[in-house]
Amino acid sequence: MAILALDTSTPTGSVAVGREGEVLAESFLRVRATHSEVVLPEIDRMLGACGLGPSDLRAVVVGGGPGSFTGVRIAASLAKGICHARGLELYSYSSLAAVAVGADCDGPVCAMFDARRGEVYAAGYRIGSSVEEIFEPRAVAIDDLLEYLDEPERWCFAGDGAGAGESAIRAAGGQVLSEDRWVPRASALLWLAAVVPETGRVADPRRWEPAYIRLPAAQRPTDG
Repeated sequence: MAILALDTSTPTGSVAVGREGEVLAESFLRVRATHSEVVLPEIDRMLGACGLGPSDLRAVVVGGGPGSFTGVRIAASLAKGICHARGLELYSYSSLAAVAVGADCDGPVCAMFDARRGEVYAAGYRIGSSVEEIFEPRAVAIDDLLEYLDEPERWCFAGDGAGAGESAIRAAGGQVLSEDRWVPRASALLWLAAVVPETGRVADPRRWEPAYIRLPAAQRPTDG
């Protein structure tokens, strides 16, 4: 039985299909806030390209945020809908963890997404034969993050948040990885589901919600 993985937490979405630890196919697509319908046809296309159909799936693995509020919601809604319709298992991992897995860095990785308003979503990981979460996902100003890390020169930084804060990171001695390692890859979610399944297993997919970290802009309180 196959596993479907998807992440749309950033403008570049990713879909992958795997089976027994092997990635059968992976694709990337641009995800627009008003065009969630591009993802479902891509899922159908990839399953067909692998000679599979929805009945061949046993689970869905989704990037559970943080990131673009609308993007995170797209993947979450699709994953929950597919699991509900087919009676499949649901697994969820931080989209930042997916970036760290794909960073291919020997040292600790700080995965970062641009959160706007002078902040980034960031989390720290050490990736080896398993996954160690050094610090959990949070919204934080880049300068505060670099101060928190104490020794930024020991870290690799990845994600579009690292691009947004590249000057400050490099000034602190940190290594900003190339842009091809900034995207949360769906194949990384498949790896996480194979290596640390219990960490991501969702007990009740109907009640599960992704980790937005911050409220969407329309719901944030305003001064005065």
